[in-house]
Amino acid sequence: MAPKITDFIEDAGPVGIVAGIGAVILAPVLIPIVAGIGKPIAKSVIKGGLVAYEKSKGAFAELGETWEDIVAEARAELAEDKETPVFEAASSPVDNTSDNGV
Repeated sequence: MAPKITDFIEDAGPVGIVAGIGAVILAPVLIPIVAGIGKPIAKSVIKGGLVAYEKSKGAFAELGETWEDIVAEARAELAEDKETPVFEAASSPVDNTSDNGV
């Protein structure tokens, strides 16, 4: 069963009812005051976020360049390892004959 407004009033009690009536009466006065205070606060939060975004954008760009440099160095080392044979050829030929007369 859906709650009724009377259920809410009974649950709120006399103090809740007075607070609700007070809020309704004071709302036209308090909303402009809160809006006047809230707007500069919201604007300063947004400005701070924009400044942080611009600073982080530069930091991320630098991080990206560093990452690209590291990847390029790793690729160069891999290419160098592929070009260098694991077993290098000897400068003189090896004699496979033994001296024991066989």
